[in-house]
Formats: sequence, structure tokens, C-alpha cells
Amino acid sequence: MEPEIMPIPPGQELRELLAECDLLFSDLGVVGDRRFFGCRRGGRLAGAVGIERYGAIGLLRSLAVAPRWRGAGLGAALVAAAEAEARRLGVRRLYLLTTTASAFFARLGYQRTARDDAPPPLCATEQFTSLCPSSSHLMVKRLPA
Repeated sequence: MEPEIMPIPPGQELRELLAECDLLFSDLGVVGDRRFFGCRRGGRLAGAVGIERYGAIGLLRSLAVAPRWRGAGLGAALVAAAEAEARRLGVRRLYLLTTTASAFFARLGYQRTARDDAPPPLCATEQFTSLCPSSSHLMVKRLPA
């Protein structure tokens, strides 16, 4: 069954899912051009993802799938939905930081790149400066127009 993915607020339910997945969320309340999407299973938020837009570049962030629902295709579906929204907004390069999911994102077309090559708007984000450790891998995907 194809998951129904919908916009969600960056509220308590998202924070609980991120905590369950050992992801940080202290900057969720920061104002900016951010959108979050999620899908539900059994009345609960089973997966979520966010995008932040900085002109023609974007940051894919907070991809989380509850442990019980991993392996069911929710992660890939959430990333596809985020990419579609990013394209709609005019994003041409979508970046992400990960410590554990490089292989997953590589299967979706993301390529590792040096952190030193990150565009200035990304370097100024809390994700880049403090939330994600310096050992995180920076990955990028070019999105078709």
C-alpha cells in the first residue's frame, strides 16, 4: 500500500518521533522556509521528513521512520515527496547530513561531497554548525527542473 504523505506541523508528535529515532530536534521551532511531511500508521506518526529552502538549494532534514515501520518503503516515499516539493519550490540541489544512512541515500541518487564544499547558506544552519557532528557525511542530489 502506497503511504499517504501529508504536510505536518513541527510539533510535539514530530519531536517524539525524532526522539524515538535518536535524531535531534532542538531547532524545529526556528523560523525559516521549512516544510515537514509525514505519514501515519495505526493513527500514529510513522515517518516524517523536512526540507529547508535557501533559494535554489535546499536541506533535506529529519528523515525519521519509527523502528516498527522500517523496511516498508516509508523512508524512500518520504524522500520522494520532499524532493517533489523542493522541485516545485525551485530547489535545484538538495543537500543532507547523515551519520548512519549514507548507503540508503546513495541508493536514492545522493552523492557524498566534502563538507568544505557546502554552500554558505547551509554552513550557517544549526544542522551544519552544531546539531550534526563534524563526522556527518554531506550528500547532495541535483534535482531536475
